[in-house]
Amino acid sequence: MSMILSASVVRVRDGLPLSASTDYEQSSGVQECRKYFKMLSKKLSQLPDRCTLKAGQYNINFISSLGVSYIMLCTENYPNVLAFCFLDELQKEFITTYNMMKTNTAIRPYCFIEFDNFIQRTKQRYNNTRSLSTKMNLADMQTEIKLRPPYQMSVSELSSANGFAHLSAADYKGTGKIAAAPHQRLDPVTLPGIVSFVLSLLCGALNLIRGFHAIESLLQNEGEDFSYVIAFFLGTAACLYQCYLFVYYTGWRNVKSFLTFGLICLCNMYLYELRNLWQLFFHVTVGAFSTLQIRLRQPQGKSPDYNV
Repeated sequence: MSMILSASVVRVRDGLPLSASTDYEQSSGVQECRKYFKMLSKKLSQLPDRCTLKAGQYNINFISSLGVSYIMLCTENYPNVLAFCFLDELQKEFITTYNMMKTNTAIRPYCFIEFDNFIQRTKQRYNNTRSLSTKMNLADMQTEIKLRPPYQMSVSELSSANGFAHLSAADYKGTGKIAAAPHQRLDPVTLPGIVSFVLSLLCGALNLIRGFHAIESLLQNEGEDFSYVIAFFLGTAACLYQCYLFVYYTGWRNVKSFLTFGLICLCNMYLYELRNLWQLFFHVTVGAFSTLQIRLRQPQGKSPDYNV
């Protein structure tokens, strides 16, 4: 039978349980998953904000936001979209009900035990999918999961020393070491993506060359402004970082790409006196194009089950 079995609210910082539903299922598989709950709670700060752990006939899903994580256990055939709608509803209610200051300063387990009542009511609603599906608009969650799929964990990853799988060197582009966060494979590179990568490298090289020329000019003329040198080298760093974001998956990848594009714009605004309008237009346009390609090249993920 497809159903949610239990749910918990946990503080990300230290894994302190804040609230939890009562488990009526006493099978050996559920007992084993309770151990995974505890292991996950200790490693939440190292994990992405949305994950799925497959444990035999069960799935453990969780989302994290504002220092609090919402974890649920369900059968493996429970629809992914409903699972994350359930977690999203818990999150909204918890944030609305409790002050985050109290959450951060809590010192004893299950200090928000009264939230258990809401968890139980919500769990009962989501376990009655026939009436639930006719009352909910699942389109937004379906789109969100499709655009940003949850990170698929395995039991071996959870049991590893640092909380992540020991992937092959090929998965890390030859780095030969485990990264600080789980790198997901990105979508295949497209022709526009290759063009943006090459143009970003070109802009970085142009900024680097102009930076060295600015240093030479500074040494020959004492009146030259050293800040121009800094602007050129910052522009170089921003272009190279855009190339890195295009090739590798990192946390907050889209936000970083927009901030990097903002730095490129600021550097070119400062270098307005040293560049003509066509040069400024070229650098800013390449930065915007690279930002778009970073946004379009999303992590690959297993397609969720939307047949609810």
